[in-house]
Amino acid sequence: MPPTVVDLDDVTFAYGDTVAVRDVSLTVESGDFLGLVGPNGSGKTTLLHLMLGLHTPDEGTVRLFGAPVGEFDDGSRVGYVSQRATDRGGAMPVTVRECVTMGRFAHVGHGRIDAADRAAVADAMETVAIADLADRLLSELSGGQQQRAFIARAIASDADLLALDEPTVGVDAESRDAFYALLDRLNDDGITIVLIEHDIGVVTDRADRVACLNTELFHHGDTESFVESDALADAYGATGQVVEHHHHS
Repeated sequence: MPPTVVDLDDVTFAYGDTVAVRDVSLTVESGDFLGLVGPNGSGKTTLLHLMLGLHTPDEGTVRLFGAPVGEFDDGSRVGYVSQRATDRGGAMPVTVRECVTMGRFAHVGHGRIDAADRAAVADAMETVAIADLADRLLSELSGGQQQRAFIARAIASDADLLALDEPTVGVDAESRDAFYALLDRLNDDGITIVLIEHDIGVVTDRADRVACLNTELFHHGDTESFVESDALADAYGATGQVVEHHHHS
């Protein structure tokens, strides 16, 4: 059996006195498409950061691809597109091709980018439908196009896990649908996806598993059992926020 992709065991993390994530245990299996949902400020981004080793838990353990996350060193297996990636992308004076090529550096070491690397970069741009933008500066692209460039960079690195934090904020509906269709294809190709998305309808349409969080985990399981449960109301009720559920047919 391949090791699980992410294993969290009784993980707690606080910023000072404010507990962001409490006693969370969950496993992400290879090939999962996991949606992380919960109210604003519920700890979703923190949980994602814990999964990727960007934060160290105060209590509990995190394993990534079977290794303690602090010892995991094969960064090319993980593609992370942060919520603010597009803000930063605007400042980088690089072309789309150069951005995507960065995904190959882990494989090249101190060697040179060769024909196989260039082919991987071209394939990745083709996969996310931005091949025509290869020579454009990243800063000239729309938010949605920038997100695709960052995902292409992860694909070029042969990532096994794609972690996305609200990747379609500020992206128009048509581009968003195309983006999620792309994620479905990548998941069908065997890439494990962990997605933070505030639109619950998108998650229940696309993800095959859902983790519902508000500091503590209210649900972790298949999407159908999530939809039938009271987890969402319970999680949002814990902060008194109203649930906005936009259902897409």
